[in-house]
Amino acid sequence: MSGSELFERHRARLLDLLKLLAYEEREVVLASGQKSNFYIDCKQAVLSAEGHYLVGWLFGHVIAERAPEVEAVGGLTMGADPLASAVSTVSYLCHKPLSAFYVRKEPKGHGTGQWIEGRKLLRPGMPVAILEDVVTTGGSALKAVARAREFGLKVSLIVGLVDREEGGREALEKEAPLVTLFRRREFA
Repeated sequence: MSGSELFERHRARLLDLLKLLAYEEREVVLASGQKSNFYIDCKQAVLSAEGHYLVGWLFGHVIAERAPEVEAVGGLTMGADPLASAVSTVSYLCHKPLSAFYVRKEPKGHGTGQWIEGRKLLRPGMPVAILEDVVTTGGSALKAVARAREFGLKVSLIVGLVDREEGGREALEKEAPLVTLFRRREFA
């Protein structure tokens, strides 16, 4: 089986898991403050053992193909935390380790007061990928990009699970190339 066939097989299975465990048609208020008639709680699928592996493998494949220079992956807590951990774990098993980091929503209130967890694994100028579960307005990933750049990191790529197709893609692509595995229309 070729790499592209395996990618499509893994992608199809992850979409099945997201539809089964993460997608709900109901009224919700999103992190952006916008109201929506559907919700995709990706963590419900990503935190399963199979989902964790599939996200790690798929995101790792995208990063290796689109930005092979990337040395670390991270994003805004909490949505990006399991994504970064999955990519880091699978990358190690594939013998091309990528470190994970988490960007806090507020600086740590004690100790070092840092915005970024995992910072001892990072260095100024290091190429990184910012990860996001659901892209709506792009706000969470934009915060992560800003904090990563403040730390001195070079954001080479943004990788997301689902693009809700509500303007976030355009906002994020002003900062770095964006690749998402799925679009809203695939959940209809």
